[in-house]
Amino acid sequence: MHVRWFGEGGARLLAFPTTMGNHNEWPNRYMPDVLREHIERGWLQLWCLDHNHDLSWYDKKAHPGHRAWLHLQYDRYIRDELLPFTAHVNANPFVMATGASFGGFHAMSIALRNPTLFHRVIGLSGMYDIKGMTGGYSDANVYACNPFDFMQHEDDPGRLAAFRRQDIIIAIGRGDPNFEENVEFSTILWNKGIGNALRIWDGHAHDWPYWEQMIVRYVGGHD
Repeated sequence: MHVRWFGEGGARLLAFPTTMGNHNEWPNRYMPDVLREHIERGWLQLWCLDHNHDLSWYDKKAHPGHRAWLHLQYDRYIRDELLPFTAHVNANPFVMATGASFGGFHAMSIALRNPTLFHRVIGLSGMYDIKGMTGGYSDANVYACNPFDFMQHEDDPGRLAAFRRQDIIIAIGRGDPNFEENVEFSTILWNKGIGNALRIWDGHAHDWPYWEQMIVRYVGGHD
């Protein structure tokens, strides 16, 4: 797995790529320039990540449970290999996850599966019910990947307390096909006493010019 990073210190911001992207996507989209002030002032360090989409969710010939299992291996890579490496490079304890479109799913899934490791998550035009990729199928592996499901049934007091300490931001265009799902997901969290900021943008808002504005606006908090 490849990774690129920009900046010398500050909060560690892990940026997950979209469906067709990789570790070069955010640099190629000039997102380090978009976040230049935050990087140069030492407010954040941007980490641009790779993915295993071709082996997991987008290998449509594979069984959905197997695809989910491979996603969980990616989750372990982020947790057990990448995060310790980022901490070796930069010991700042504040960690954020973000991503646009399918990257938003990655960011939300990893942050909510590991609420003590991620302090802020910013989902940009994301999909949070992965059963949309499985034709509605679910099993233990799919469930474990799927924020829409596992958050509804979370009842562990310690984990709920950890979620309530997180800063969860959900940004979506009113005309986005995932709009209603985002609203419902925000409601699921609130029903568990987990505060979150649902930020609704006019129009479709599912493209890089909007994501540039969103990340600058929300990387520092709810706005």
